[in-house]
Amino acid sequence: MFHGEQDRNCGLCGEKSCRDFREKLQIGSRKREECPFTNCNVPQQGAGQARPECNIVESDHLDFHNNVYDFLLKPIGDEPSARKIIRPFRTDLIEKLDIKPGDIVSARPMGAGCPVTHVLKVYEVDELAGLLYTWVVGPLYSRGKEVKDIRAYAMVGFEGIADDVLHHPKVGKTAGFMPNFCMLRLTHYGLVNKVLNTGEGLVVRIEDIHIAKV
Repeated sequence: MFHGEQDRNCGLCGEKSCRDFREKLQIGSRKREECPFTNCNVPQQGAGQARPECNIVESDHLDFHNNVYDFLLKPIGDEPSARKIIRPFRTDLIEKLDIKPGDIVSARPMGAGCPVTHVLKVYEVDELAGLLYTWVVGPLYSRGKEVKDIRAYAMVGFEGIADDVLHHPKVGKTAGFMPNFCMLRLTHYGLVNKVLNTGEGLVVRIEDIHIAKV
């Protein structure tokens, strides 16, 4: 949540949102190191090197495997996260649970190597392809709201703004990237199939997502 990091609003610091934390930080009632996701005051060790303009470590927490990522993937505009395209393992649940834009779903991305159950907000439904277009919003966002549990899904793709670019994404080439909301700080790998220069930044779409480096 500092130096270009996206707000996660995870609630782990005890505040309702990253904005609330920053406000208390400014008046001196909270300390920067009380945010569990800031690298600003943590000495860096291992293979990862800090990028001097924002002190973002360019390799994930498995840096002894040299998992250096090419860029961070951030939200487009004021969207809550980078776009995440998923396919439920049981695509019939889209109809059975009557999943529509605006709904919140929870599930774990199985087969990609991620152990975390994600909470996502649906902004588009493709019933013909069995796809849900979502944003990762996290468990704090979903408190007190209806959540539709689809249990498991495959990660089809991501789309967002490439930032802190170490290696420029190229269409047809595999890239390692870090979704800015990833709490485990694991490098994701996928095939780049869109690179578009826009007024908001470099929009990149990556598909065939894996976490383990192959």
